[in-house]
Amino acid sequence: MLWDALALQLGYNATLVAIGSTLLGVAAGITGTFLFLRKRALVSDAVSHATLPGVCLAFLLLVALGGDGRNLIGLLAGSAVSAWLGLLCMNWLTHNTRLAEDAAIGAVLSVFFGFGIVLLTIIQSLGVGRQAGLEGFLLGTTAGMLRLDALIIAIGGAATLILVTVIRRPMMMVAFDPEYAAARGVAVNRTDLAMMGLVMAVTVIGLKIVGLILIVALLIIPPVTARFWSERSDLVVLLAGMAGGLAGYLGAAISASTPDLPTGPIIVLVSFGFFALSLLLAPARGVLAAVLRHVQFQRRIHIRQGLLALAQGQMIYEPLTLRLLHRAGLARADGVATDAGRARAAKALRDEKRWEIVRADLTHEATAALYDGLRDIETVLTKDQIEEIDLRIGGPHGIQP
Repeated sequence: MLWDALALQLGYNATLVAIGSTLLGVAAGITGTFLFLRKRALVSDAVSHATLPGVCLAFLLLVALGGDGRNLIGLLAGSAVSAWLGLLCMNWLTHNTRLAEDAAIGAVLSVFFGFGIVLLTIIQSLGVGRQAGLEGFLLGTTAGMLRLDALIIAIGGAATLILVTVIRRPMMMVAFDPEYAAARGVAVNRTDLAMMGLVMAVTVIGLKIVGLILIVALLIIPPVTARFWSERSDLVVLLAGMAGGLAGYLGAAISASTPDLPTGPIIVLVSFGFFALSLLLAPARGVLAAVLRHVQFQRRIHIRQGLLALAQGQMIYEPLTLRLLHRAGLARADGVATDAGRARAAKALRDEKRWEIVRADLTHEATAALYDGLRDIETVLTKDQIEEIDLRIGGPHGIQP
């Protein structure tokens, strides 16, 4: 069943949902990257929660006009207007009051969401229109999605993705350095609003699939996941889009193959799975890589201390140090240095004495700051400087290994 879902063999509607979820994931991942780099990730939370009053007011308006209130285009249009008003309120509070951005986000989020919950309660008590399932916009629902609904979501996700591609360069400049962007002639405020508008568009499109509460995760988790794998901004954007799209595709497939599982939460959980794998396995920033670097650092310390002990004729009592020296061919199992070990030990002791001179000399203050007990002095000083230090340590002939 899962393979059929992955191969898009579960029917036309399921295929559209999978395609729509994939496009939504790609658009959310790429758009969220700019928020993440701009350090405004929580803005998406305020925008998403601000959509609820618009959904409810649009429902009431559609019912008043003689409809059943469940027209998806009308509901999404209402949520877009409400989200835009929430965004404008947040920007006004940030720029015209002493409130910090996080406080403005909290104010907009709580007020708009509270107002939406009140309207939702009123709608359910009125008994007008087809209000059943309207609360699905909170967590998303695809069980009652029609073909037209899926097409709207797919087309909206594709259009948002195209817009992001068109204006990605100014958004990237503003995300990294607003002052530099302004100096290059970029309208920073307009670019910020455009960025927020794209976030709003992704949020509105994703209401039917993941809901206004979980859309925040789809905007933030893929960029954070991508950040583990690269330092380059363009590659982070690409990886975030891939992670979001794959999460949307796999989540929709898993949900379609198991009807009792809701699509939105499954998409978010799949996205979190990618994040967890990246957190553990990323080659440069992952936990496993950090543990391996720490282990290698500890081994270097043990070998260094063991070599200094051998150079001074001391016994090595630490089993790990002796084992590492023996494995490296620097000492025998009984702790006696090999020929290679004696040469390395003499070099280690000589470097320690060199570093002592460097650290005591104010003319080498910048070089002394690089001392960590493991760095080879040849990597920070020239050959002539090292020869001069050797003369100061051992007389006119220097120190011989």
